[in-house]
Amino acid sequence: MSLDFLLEIGSEEIPHWMIPAALEQLSKMDLFGAKLRVDATPRRLVVRATGVPERTPDEVQVIKGPPLSAGDKAAAGFAKKQGVELSALAKVGEYYELRKEVPGRAVLDLLAETLPQTILGLQWPKTMFWTGGKTGPRFIRPIRWIVALLGEQVVPFEIAGVKSGSVTRGHRVLGSKNIPVTTANYESGLRKSFVILSSDERRKKIQVETAALNAKLDPELLETLTYITEYPTAIKGDFDPAYLDLPAEVLTEVMRHHQKYFSVEKTSGDLANHFVAVMNTSGDPDGLVKKGNERVLKARFNDAQFFWNADSQRALVDRVADLDRVTFHAKLGSYYFKTERVKALVAQLGGDADAQSAAWLCKADLTTEMVKEFTDLQGIVGGLYCKAQGEPEPVWRAVYEHYKPLSMDDSIPSTQGGQLVALADKLDTLQQCFRVGLMPTGSKDPFALRRAAQGVIKILAEAKLDYKLNDLADGTLREFLLERLKYYFREISGFKYDEVNAVLASGVGTIADAEARLTALAAVRPTENFEPLAASFKRIQNILKQADVRPGPMILPSLLEPGPEAELHTAFTQVRDRVKGESYQQALQGVASLRPAVDTFFDSVLVNAKDPAVRTNRLTLLHSLLTEFSTIADFSEIVTSNQPASHQLTPNQPVV
Repeated sequence: MSLDFLLEIGSEEIPHWMIPAALEQLSKMDLFGAKLRVDATPRRLVVRATGVPERTPDEVQVIKGPPLSAGDKAAAGFAKKQGVELSALAKVGEYYELRKEVPGRAVLDLLAETLPQTILGLQWPKTMFWTGGKTGPRFIRPIRWIVALLGEQVVPFEIAGVKSGSVTRGHRVLGSKNIPVTTANYESGLRKSFVILSSDERRKKIQVETAALNAKLDPELLETLTYITEYPTAIKGDFDPAYLDLPAEVLTEVMRHHQKYFSVEKTSGDLANHFVAVMNTSGDPDGLVKKGNERVLKARFNDAQFFWNADSQRALVDRVADLDRVTFHAKLGSYYFKTERVKALVAQLGGDADAQSAAWLCKADLTTEMVKEFTDLQGIVGGLYCKAQGEPEPVWRAVYEHYKPLSMDDSIPSTQGGQLVALADKLDTLQQCFRVGLMPTGSKDPFALRRAAQGVIKILAEAKLDYKLNDLADGTLREFLLERLKYYFREISGFKYDEVNAVLASGVGTIADAEARLTALAAVRPTENFEPLAASFKRIQNILKQADVRPGPMILPSLLEPGPEAELHTAFTQVRDRVKGESYQQALQGVASLRPAVDTFFDSVLVNAKDPAVRTNRLTLLHSLLTEFSTIADFSEIVTSNQPASHQLTPNQPVV
């Protein structure tokens, strides 16, 4: 008989950004093979499952004992330890063996034993005591109630004085404090008490209601609001149009960061003097919530207006010297020294005067009151101040965008100057942190170096900048960037892992060149000759590794045997000469065309000939064949299969 299972951990409000990770952990619970689903609101983490067995099956446990050679005394000691007579042991092969029948147990009892550890074993960035002092249990927030049901029975256990039961709680304001539930009516019972359990449903409700009020979509804010509400309802508010004299970026940041409001845009794309708030309640019939939000937002806008006016009294260029009092890192000095390094690196990368000016100004806004209050505006507000103070567009736009990309989903800076400043800024952070041993370890990355490295790779790849990875980094940092590059090609560009390995094994060069080789490889791979030829290349590589002599400096045609050997040499030289200066794709198509000649060679020719000169010459032919095209990819890295790769082509690139 199979049963339904329900676990609800009720607590004080959990920080929204911690909930998805907790659900991921709960989704890995072992419920005896049953299919489970998880969900959450700010006040509850929920696990539900169907098909949970009533009992675990009986099992036969096989316990390996001492070897027969150890004698009866050792066997008797083993039997005593296991609580059985010596006669219960069997001789299997060279060892004693005990087969124990282990009866199944009631799953209700097993859950009662394990659920407290499962709940308290959840990993959180921070936890707290709420009872029993430092010897008491720890959780992200105080646990207030627990629902634990298997079928119609309560799974009995207790955590910090809170006993499991079958009574949940509704919405903190609108709902009932005591709601008896079963596994069947749990979700509907919550809904009647103004709790929408499904995060997907809450998310959709927010999307629909905010869109109806012309709010601008903000995916990050949407996710936040999904996990800070149990019954979200959108309302529209207004603010004085005079505030629109402030930059839209400032107004939007004030709304989303401090108040968690969506901004509203006109049909022209300009910011409108409205906002959309999402309440954790069913409505605002008297408009009191609307008025309260408008009053709070007005105060925030007044602060922003004061900061803007105060900061504008001083030119950004005059603030650069103040960066000497802003610490970049205790081991790395101030932001002033970082600014000097970034400017020098931009110049080294070939940046023009505007790019170098942008590098000099890009961190100066860290000294402004606006950035001190709204840290997410760093860079952006610096660009706005540059623009307002008359800096040319290439300068202010580079400053404005130099923190981009903030993620793999974000765009890179739109101008070459911005790309160089962003690249130099991220490279400097990586170089300096690696220099003093501040590399990421495991899941810990306090200085966001992985994000910086991803930004470097994304800029180099998407801007197709002509810098070789080896010239930008060496040693451990180079390997760190190479791992990010592999991730970019696999997860962002969609290339197969063995294609990425094959191309990078032959050298990186510029990232644009590596991507061109990858694109060509992916395009030619589905052809009938390519993967069989890749298998032959592996064979060639193995032959060369195992050979007891080294290939010669050149192929001697006089030592080639007429037939398959001479024909392979002819085909090889023809393809080599034909593809010089051609695109990578054409070169790889030429390589693939060698497959019949290679197959015939291996079927008919003994590489390990008795004559040492002939053997060396044949090894030289194979070595030449292998190395000639290895500048494109190391074909031995290709995993042969019948699954053709599918990729879009990019413009052909000539062979270097």
